[in-house]
Amino acid sequence: MKQLIAWLRCAVVLMMVVSGGLTWPSRAVAEDPLPAKRVELGVGTWISVGDSRWSHNASVISPLGKPTSRLTYDDHSTNIVEFTGKVWLGPRWFGRLNIGGASIRGGRLTDDDFLTPDGGNPSSRTHSDIGGSGIWYLNADVGARLVDFPNGRGRLEGAVGFQYWRQKHEAYGVRQQSCSTAGSTIDLDSIDPAFNPLCASGATPISNDVLVVSNTMTWYSLRTGLQTEYRITEWLSLQGSGILKPINIFTNEDTHHLRVPSEFQDPSMTMLGVGFGADADIGARVYITKALSAQVGYRVWWNRMIYGTWTSHLADGRSATFPLMEMESLRHGLTAGINYTF
Repeated sequence: MKQLIAWLRCAVVLMMVVSGGLTWPSRAVAEDPLPAKRVELGVGTWISVGDSRWSHNASVISPLGKPTSRLTYDDHSTNIVEFTGKVWLGPRWFGRLNIGGASIRGGRLTDDDFLTPDGGNPSSRTHSDIGGSGIWYLNADVGARLVDFPNGRGRLEGAVGFQYWRQKHEAYGVRQQSCSTAGSTIDLDSIDPAFNPLCASGATPISNDVLVVSNTMTWYSLRTGLQTEYRITEWLSLQGSGILKPINIFTNEDTHHLRVPSEFQDPSMTMLGVGFGADADIGARVYITKALSAQVGYRVWWNRMIYGTWTSHLADGRSATFPLMEMESLRHGLTAGINYTF
């Protein structure tokens, strides 16, 4: 990653030198005033990695710890394909739609369970491999140009809108990584006969051909923020955006397939809550012609819980609800794309 960033910096400097040096010409670099109507279409990719995690607190039931269980889904090399359309409604106002999706076929689920005697350290830890999953998202915004930079060098825009972000992870196989003395000896029969004891050191792994857990996390977010493009030369510009998501609602469904239908329903656990988040992009754009351009950059999306609940759904129809302690999604990585304006 450091080598790639260094290469990009060198490439930008080289382009600036070739185009006439590092001086900032005072004349306009391009015809910037927008026509009454304009459409920009784009296709691109987001080569991203993701981290999604949640934990709940059922420590009112002894000897369960706080947190009681934490699941962490780390996926990697997710090559998202996305499409973007932006329509100008006159010289100031615009609407924008951004849609993306991809399969998630690599990564790891870490499942930690906690008992009070271990003082906050995992009493049991298992690993499973992530595969056969996916991510989908949609951003719908309306906005306006707020500031025009001097000499036709670009503009600052503001926007408000909505984001739908859904991720599904499927985990296969189980490998016991650690099992404490408490985890292997404490009697949990009154809580869950299937886990008595919680774990066993040296337990036989479950094959990676077996689907053990499915998790579907969905965020519905209101978003608002700023974006800008600044022309360095007639054919090279820098871009950036910062988006706040002050209000979002999330749902999360977790199905433990090895325990359905004998102990749990499908889904086995459901979560609901509210949170907040932020998105950011930074990059550079090269204008091949006045209508056609290519861009590269880096993107970060982040959502986090403010308040939420966790509910288990037993096979006999009973349920139990406890507080969520943590619910968070982070995705980041390189972006690249081509845009055409007409």
